Amino acid sequence: MSRQLPPPALSDAPLATGLYLVATPIGNLRDITLRALDVLAGCDVLLAEDTRVTGKLLSAYGIRTRLERHDEHVAERAIPGILERLEAGERVALVSDAGTPMVSDPGYRLARDAIAAGHTVIPIPGASAALAALTLAGLPTDRFLFAGFPPPKSAARRTFLEEFCNVRATLIFYEGASRVADCLADMAAVFGPRPAAVCRELTKLYETCVRGSLPELAADPRFEAPKGEIAIIVGPGVEKAASADDVEAALREALGRLPLGEAASEVAKAFGLSRKDLYRQALALKEAAG
Repeated sequence: MSRQLPPPALSDAPLATGLYLVATPIGNLRDITLRALDVLAGCDVLLAEDTRVTGKLLSAYGIRTRLERHDEHVAERAIPGILERLEAGERVALVSDAGTPMVSDPGYRLARDAIAAGHTVIPIPGASAALAALTLAGLPTDRFLFAGFPPPKSAARRTFLEEFCNVRATLIFYEGASRVADCLADMAAVFGPRPAAVCRELTKLYETCVRGSLPELAADPRFEAPKGEIAIIVGPGVEKAASADDVEAALREALGRLPLGEAASEVAKAFGLSRKDLYRQALALKEAAG
């Protein structure tokens, strides 16, 4: 039987100059990587959305790095000073309240400007509510799209959701607890009976994942007044079969620029149909056109 090795000690090697984008736990404080702890302890300054939230994480691991606020209210005016620090050789780390920076938080602008100024940007991967919910939902993971927070008002939300009707991928949304029931109702109206999952309080004591069709979830009384952080995962739509009019229109367009055989092949491949049948149809269209 192999002997289990102890975890490696935290590194005391100095950090290189640059902007570190550090993923932090989304609930359970033990979901922090050793490399993230190295960076949090070794950087010159730590930028946080809410210094109180990040302060609890640092306290749990005995880290005393200086904290500075960096949220949507101060980001724009704070960026020039941060770039000056990077230019002076400082090691700057950025964290969100929970999860991976720049996923639904203000970190994007800082990373963009740091890259534009020629500074090194280093990702320190770790927890992500979007990926945790995706893996828990039991829906296809080979292709997915993170759509963020829908608008708060129903009309705008439905318009927003309609943009994703034809996306052949699993969709990931974040939503506030007070709007989950209304959001699910709009999703059911826009997407129909697609399979979906509502994931709440991921990695925390009361973690739950409720799976079902969107109409079933919209009618579930558990979502009338839920608490905690919530992710909604919606399965991909089913591709509709092309109508005869769609095929004929595509054939006519292709015949306008390609020889008959190539036009039939192109349309057959695009619609997943028999090339032989489409060749006959293309020939009939060409003869009818004289």
